[in-house]
Amino acid sequence: MALQAYRHLMRAVRVAFEGDARVLDAARQQIRMNFREKATLPASDPSIQPAIQHAEEVACFLRANVVQGKKEGDRYKLRIHEDTERGDNDTIKVAGKTVTIDGKKCTDL
Repeated sequence: MALQAYRHLMRAVRVAFEGDARVLDAARQQIRMNFREKATLPASDPSIQPAIQHAEEVACFLRANVVQGKKEGDRYKLRIHEDTERGDNDTIKVAGKTVTIDGKKCTDL
């Protein structure tokens, strides 16, 4: 399971930081260092599973939520890929309206 988490994390870093060699190399070094620190722990160690879970969550976050921007002239161009999470703007649609959830209005919270 640790090898699978390591691979997922490396792939996520490659997707998230494509084209930025400096950040990509730093992220890879950090991943290697963190995995090597725990490499000597026995498989029965209770801290292994939370560490693997954390690596998987970081990989998902990097793929879905990290977007790189590149300045072109006076504007920034974003590199949005197929795994990038896109919001539905629900909070904008209700702006200025009173929303009731479970009998409470948003001003009552």
